[in-house]
Amino acid sequence: MAQRAEQPADLRQRALALHRGGKPGEAKPLYTAYLSQRADDAQMWSNFGALMRAEGRLDQALRAQERAFALAPTSLPVLINFANALADSGRSEEALTHRRAVLEQSPDDAATKAMVGKALRSLGRYEEGIATLARFIREHPEETELKLQLALTQLAAGRYAEGFENYAVRWQTEELTPRRLPQPEWDGGGLRGKTIAVLPEQGFGDTIAFARFLPVLRQYGPERVLLHCAPPVLRLLQQVHGADWVGQLTPEGPRFDLWTDMMDLPTHHFASQDDIPAPARMAVPEDAVRRARSIAGPHGAALKVGVVWTGSLTYRGNAHRSFGHERFLPLADLPGVKLFSLYKGPAAEAFRADGSAAFILDAGSSDRDFADCAALMREMDLVVTSDTATAHLAGSLGVPVWVLLHWDAFWLWRHEGETTPWYPSMTLIRQPAPRDWDSVFAEVARRLAALTESRP
Repeated sequence: MAQRAEQPADLRQRALALHRGGKPGEAKPLYTAYLSQRADDAQMWSNFGALMRAEGRLDQALRAQERAFALAPTSLPVLINFANALADSGRSEEALTHRRAVLEQSPDDAATKAMVGKALRSLGRYEEGIATLARFIREHPEETELKLQLALTQLAAGRYAEGFENYAVRWQTEELTPRRLPQPEWDGGGLRGKTIAVLPEQGFGDTIAFARFLPVLRQYGPERVLLHCAPPVLRLLQQVHGADWVGQLTPEGPRFDLWTDMMDLPTHHFASQDDIPAPARMAVPEDAVRRARSIAGPHGAALKVGVVWTGSLTYRGNAHRSFGHERFLPLADLPGVKLFSLYKGPAAEAFRADGSAAFILDAGSSDRDFADCAALMREMDLVVTSDTATAHLAGSLGVPVWVLLHWDAFWLWRHEGETTPWYPSMTLIRQPAPRDWDSVFAEVARRLAALTESRP
């Protein structure tokens, strides 16, 4: 006897229960089954869109939210989810409109106010964003996310003294786990006779980028400055200016009296001067140089181009800033060009599996650390990379580097311009429209072809 089909009401109830219970994978087929029968349920379209968004399926998320909004254009949950999907898709102006519609119904919604500020930053409207967020903070003085968005907008606007001072609020968010050390945190006072440890935070790119601020500690008269480094950047930073010792701090290691976070150092620098220091000096060991030359040497006559297509896959914003390795394959067909993959990580598996390594030499997978990567970069004529740690490494080395940026780039790159005072050897190539990598790679191909034609 045929089993009776589950009724829509039962499907709906079970889908919601599983979704709320943290089991989206089990909820998804129930949403699908329900919506195939009840396509007029705005809440379920909106919930399903939120589930798709959490999985990183941005097109599906937006499609679902558009259906929900068409059915219930004044529903507060629908407006919030629709605005999120629009923002993810780069439709920042529309997202801003809908976030303001949320505030008309819910004027005390501090989370939406933070997203209004973020939308203004995404549109490059920095000063408007700063003024708007400052007003919202007066209304919600305890709201951490508002303060974080203000700091990021000030940094994007180049208002570094205010931005870095306010960026201390990052430790109050859920993104970072506060330090738990027996030694006290440095409060900015004198360091005469004291040993201070500088601790990195967040990604390797941040460590490479902000190591330039270590010398600011010298004006406080410390006896010693210790720089704690994770193994991947340990050899690279052995000669960094401003540190007396570089290594991994352990209970058996050198003692220190105070500690500070590396990204708090710019606060002290910009409190007294406006200039952006030159990038930190990177160390490239001789054994890494020999290894790099053995890899690049057989291709000496070609224009050697190192490429990277993705950063850390666990970084929340990686899907926006990265692209598929196959984007580089047409560049490998340009006469006189040899591509070298400088990428090391889990995405290399797909790169090798589809045969791309036959056209783009897999130079990075055997890297021991960033020092090996730095040596390879010095053998390249050019590096072309997504916005990840390799961009900061190439820029610090002074290697010519093209950084390919999505529409809402990291604050350091701002939202317009091809150059940056942070790295003189860097060229920024931006998406002309959200999610438009096709135009970016067409421009890369044009410039690369011109570069090969200009060579002897």
